[in-house]
Amino acid sequence: MYNFADLLMPIAIAIIMFGIGLTLKFKDFSRVFTHPKAILTGLCCQLILLPILAFIIVYFWPIDPAYKVGIVLIASVPGGTASNLVTHMLKGRVALSVSLTSFNSFAIIFTIPMFVSLALLVFLGKDTEISLSFSDTFNDILFTVVLPVIAGILVNEYTPDKFTDKLRQPSRIILPLLLIAIVAYAMFSGNGGNAKTILADYHLVFPLLLLNILGMLGGFYISRMLGIKHSGNFTIAIEMGLQNSALAIFVASQILENDEMEMIAVLYGTFSFFTTFLFAWMLKKYFKPKRVS
Repeated sequence: MYNFADLLMPIAIAIIMFGIGLTLKFKDFSRVFTHPKAILTGLCCQLILLPILAFIIVYFWPIDPAYKVGIVLIASVPGGTASNLVTHMLKGRVALSVSLTSFNSFAIIFTIPMFVSLALLVFLGKDTEISLSFSDTFNDILFTVVLPVIAGILVNEYTPDKFTDKLRQPSRIILPLLLIAIVAYAMFSGNGGNAKTILADYHLVFPLLLLNILGMLGGFYISRMLGIKHSGNFTIAIEMGLQNSALAIFVASQILENDEMEMIAVLYGTFSFFTTFLFAWMLKKYFKPKRVS
């Protein structure tokens, strides 16, 4: 049953995406699709590389099999709104980030069942069929990502600059605060989300942190080797580092009904925003491109 906070979360996400849209124009998206190398690279890294990396890490990491499945689950969900905001804050390719989030959110209808079912079979010996609703996923992405971004772009394109600037200035403070509130809600709500449980399972942070850093490095260097611009490199790295923890929590708690897998998603959501922001900032500042295409 949904409570008041559950209803406020999508509204907060929509406000964040509207604020991001205020910094974009439609021509930014036309560049993404007329030169599709970056978005195709990002999608391949997210949909294929990250889950495979998770499988490799948990195969050798001595933890409970249910936790192993949870780590594969967190690697299989798409990047969330946080990745779009971090890209915006670091002045990356925001249109690319939003496009990756949107496309990946539809692809997971097929990839989550595939990778998580395989993990259940390999680590728990369970032959479990998982399904996600296309219509629910479509509506979630449409109303929390696509339409708010379009609304922000329309305001940016067709209203006076002074008006848009007045909206942008407070958004620099409001948007990060909203995101922190969402992360705090994910951390302290639900069956597995209290602080005591998180502290008791602190050892699980290490394989998750390894996934976070190696995933970002993989996305960064693969895109660099393919000749994608530096701004695209760290944008893809951000998408690799920040996952939609709320979706992973839903799959773990409502579909798989497993507290251990839910805890993995909660843990990842508590630290990944900060580690991804810091590591992406370092990639942007200290790993300058050797060549630009």
